[in-house]
Amino acid sequence: MRSLLLVLLVSCVAALSVSAETCLKPEVSASAYVTEDATVLTQVAFTTQFTLKCTNGAKGISLYAEVDGKSMPAVRLSADNKYQVSWTDDIKKAHSGDYSVKLYDDEGFSAIRKAIRNGEDPASVKPLAVVVVNNPGVYTGPWINSELLAAALAALVSYTAFSAKSKLLA
Repeated sequence: MRSLLLVLLVSCVAALSVSAETCLKPEVSASAYVTEDATVLTQVAFTTQFTLKCTNGAKGISLYAEVDGKSMPAVRLSADNKYQVSWTDDIKKAHSGDYSVKLYDDEGFSAIRKAIRNGEDPASVKPLAVVVVNNPGVYTGPWINSELLAAALAALVSYTAFSAKSKLLA
């Protein structure tokens, strides 16, 4: 009985010491990559890496991201608060311009989930920080395929040659 009480006490202390820190006055510095050549792709890839700096020095914060109504976890890359968020979108749905990546900690993400569950507007929950990813647009190839252009030019040259030959023989 005594060992069970000791195990329970140790587990309670461990659970309290692991409680999540909150980030005060977050500052984010970010870089991003967007697939720009989609001649053979069906999805556009978006990736942003960012560093989160808190005035209280909080480290190891679990972050979640929300982009255009899709939520996903932010992956921690290193112990110095470097994170990455990646997602894909269909070429026809991906628009050029800015995408706002809203970042939430555990508390903010649970508030969003609660707002959705209660039928409230999730936009009322203030994000921890926002990263802006710019999509300059996607190149889907030339307007006319090179094979079609070559066939049209071959037909034009053949027509010109045969019509000139028929004029000479007539």
